[in-house]
Amino acid sequence: MNTLSPVGFIATTIDNKTATITFSHPASNSFPSNLLRDLTNELNLLSENELVSLIVLKSEGNGAFCAGASFDELLSIDNFEDGKLFFSGFANVINAMRICQKIIIGRVQGKAVGGGVGLASACDYVFATDNASVKLSELAIGIGPFVIEPAVSRKIGKTAMSQLTLAAHDWKSAQWAFENGLYSEIFSSMEDLDTSLALFTSKLSSYNPEALEGMKQVFWENTANWNTLLYDRAAISGQLVLSDFTKNALSAFKK
Repeated sequence: MNTLSPVGFIATTIDNKTATITFSHPASNSFPSNLLRDLTNELNLLSENELVSLIVLKSEGNGAFCAGASFDELLSIDNFEDGKLFFSGFANVINAMRICQKIIIGRVQGKAVGGGVGLASACDYVFATDNASVKLSELAIGIGPFVIEPAVSRKIGKTAMSQLTLAAHDWKSAQWAFENGLYSEIFSSMEDLDTSLALFTSKLSSYNPEALEGMKQVFWENTANWNTLLYDRAAISGQLVLSDFTKNALSAFKK
């Protein structure tokens, strides 16, 4: 199945009980609101699909895994309601990943920024390459990683989260992400990653789906408050994106 958007797309294939979701956008696989909505809908559909035991989340191409929020759309926001609605798109995706009945495996072939780090954090297991550096640049553009923080902190802890957040101009290596628990395994090449990923998913898809679903619930215990928390955080970002500081910083970053 294929869900087309005006720019970019979400595509899903299903093989041997494994659904592979591929997201794509010409701006380094960033996310405008329409793609966030499409990804949320796709995750919700696959969660109920009895032919699927697990999900692989990946992006298209050999470059960046995900550049986070669409700068063009951020620059276009001119009122609080639209700002909160946009950041709620990331809240929707993370909550869909959290409550999804299927184990979600991330395939991170390149750099992840902002919301891209949030997506990787919301996966249950992540394969990455040595090129998959991470950065939370939000403070540098006048906002903050408020919506994705619960997902990232859940994976790497508050100390590493503060290091990643406050060093907003600096990249952390894939090795750093692995050592701090964001990545489960790292590889020197995409070929090695994909070979190991195929073997892993083949084994995992043969396990009892009820047991996998039960473990998914265990992994995400004590996160029910995210149904409210992430949208409260979206409101904070929705207000901050209206500031002159943020508008000027976004314009400078885009140039």
